[in-house]
Amino acid sequence: MTMSAGWYLRRLSRMGPREVGGRVGDAVRRRRWRSAPPDCPSVTGARFTAVLPAGTLDAVPPDAAKRLVAEADRLMAGHAEYFGVVRDDLADPDWWYDPKTGRRAPSGYAFDVPYRSEDAVGDIKQIWEPSRHQYLTVLAAAYAVTGDERYAERVAAHLRSWWAANPPLRGVHWISGIELGIRLLSWVWVRRLLDGWPGAAGLFEGNPVALHQIWHHQRWLAAFPSRGSSANNHVIAEAAGQFAAACAFGWFPSSARWRSDALRSLERHLRSNTFHSGLNRELATEYHGLVLELGLAAVAEADAANVPVPAAVRLVLLRMTDALAAVVDNRLRPPRQGDSDDGHGLVVDGAGTDRWASLLATGDAVFGRLAWWPAVTGTDVRTPLLAALVKPTEPAVSRPVSRPAHFADAGMTVLRGPEGIWCRCDGGPHGFLSIAAHAHADALSVEVRHDGVDVLADPGTYCYHGQPEWRRYFRSTLGHNTLELDGGDQSVSGGPFLWTRQARSRVLLADTSDEDVARWCAEHDGYQGTVHRRRVELTGASRELRVVDEVRGDRRAVRLAFHLGPAIAADLEGNRAVLTWTRDGEDRSAVLDLPGQLTWRAHRGETDPPLGWYSAGFGRREPATTLVGTGFADGAEGFTTVLKFRG
Repeated sequence: MTMSAGWYLRRLSRMGPREVGGRVGDAVRRRRWRSAPPDCPSVTGARFTAVLPAGTLDAVPPDAAKRLVAEADRLMAGHAEYFGVVRDDLADPDWWYDPKTGRRAPSGYAFDVPYRSEDAVGDIKQIWEPSRHQYLTVLAAAYAVTGDERYAERVAAHLRSWWAANPPLRGVHWISGIELGIRLLSWVWVRRLLDGWPGAAGLFEGNPVALHQIWHHQRWLAAFPSRGSSANNHVIAEAAGQFAAACAFGWFPSSARWRSDALRSLERHLRSNTFHSGLNRELATEYHGLVLELGLAAVAEADAANVPVPAAVRLVLLRMTDALAAVVDNRLRPPRQGDSDDGHGLVVDGAGTDRWASLLATGDAVFGRLAWWPAVTGTDVRTPLLAALVKPTEPAVSRPVSRPAHFADAGMTVLRGPEGIWCRCDGGPHGFLSIAAHAHADALSVEVRHDGVDVLADPGTYCYHGQPEWRRYFRSTLGHNTLELDGGDQSVSGGPFLWTRQARSRVLLADTSDEDVARWCAEHDGYQGTVHRRRVELTGASRELRVVDEVRGDRRAVRLAFHLGPAIAADLEGNRAVLTWTRDGEDRSAVLDLPGQLTWRAHRGETDPPLGWYSAGFGRREPATTLVGTGFADGAEGFTTVLKFRG
């Protein structure tokens, strides 16, 4: 996908004067940097001191260590999977090759590479992901746990290969700041986890090539921070990586300044990216996880280096952790809201480790769990490593005494019933900042689970670049459990990460005080001249969810969609669907009574246009049933949907 002149004009319209000025300065700097980059200042007597405290590895649970080693052995054999693409070339990777399209990214000055064009470059995320070097942190962790030098030697060989293939400012790996930031964080942890290996110092502080790369990464991040309307999770990854490197690799004349500037940026953007309630302002759950991981990793580096951290940083991370504990379902699954690209801040665990349980376990170790937190029974490697570095502090703030259900600033309400019935109602802002890059047109959507199984599902994200028709579908109004009018989205898209008009929602009622009946009501103005209002009521005794949609305004064509999870089979007759699925070997069922004023059809796995799909992770999709009702709304009566779970 290449961006048209129209896109650039629309993008420019979402920027303020300060951002425009900053980007002009960036363009000038990129032109100036086209000439040969300067050499890294000479470094003498560098030592790595940010090591794990003695005995830390003894706290790694045996089953977590077993998963880690199994993952490391797969990587040693060259096997990995990125975004649904199975790779067998990780034993000796080509750092610029995309196995999905078979294309190899062009060389040359980094800022000349058209990385958004799949025709010219390939799938850029397939190329970027291995070069975050998070698979190397897994191998380094396997060395730390086992002492097997094969893992350390593979890490060293791959780092030397990458450094040789990617000199500063040449090629695709020097384009995006989030990639440089996460890569720096990975290098810090690689060095820490390899500390017992005799070759560690010669690989890093005693290696002029490594010093050159570390210095240029930090110089780049200091020069080109994400700005203005783009200052979302990217700027936090940039600041966290810069800060971590300036703490752990503080060997350069500029290290103190880089450390100070990065910490100041991290504090500012953690606060600006997070609602007071603790939810991430992008309203994209996986980015909540990414930002929380990055923030915890940054605090660990600060404490390891005895660098004071503003209280506001720990406070934001505490609130984010409490918010995560509040919104997960009974199986510790959080909402599937907004964009998701499977991005992680720090990876030292094997396959099968629950990301969200790991974050809650770390939160327990660092901040202390509250009485209402859900129980975490899983284990992980990362928690004892972070907990060994982060200094426990008593939070100077009151925390929720009971589990929050309504997050007014984020517009998220979670209704809960017996047997793990969980319903997320969306009445919040469209997204974050003027472009709302990771938002979906999902105002007033609902997401319903039963014992952790998606019943009425948020279909997910699937892709960013290269497949515009799929990008449009997965972020569309029709692609969510809400009401579409006249065949258009509630918010107007100006590109794959740009919204030029955003629906405004407001919650009118969020009452979860009744132990048996929880109620929610909200409306939005996304369809000009018409208001869509939705009421949701969950009755625990009858295990019944009632959804009433009202359209206030002129007569409009309606499509009402309900997306079923991939585990759900549906038998639709008229306006009644019988839903069946299996959980832990037990058959479950529910009845979905749909509005009789509409004509209902079941769609599954359709491609022209896309309809009836579920994306469990970035780059992966599978057919799932979507029920769509079509008709007209004239304001005379509402559309009532009733979902009743059977015994």
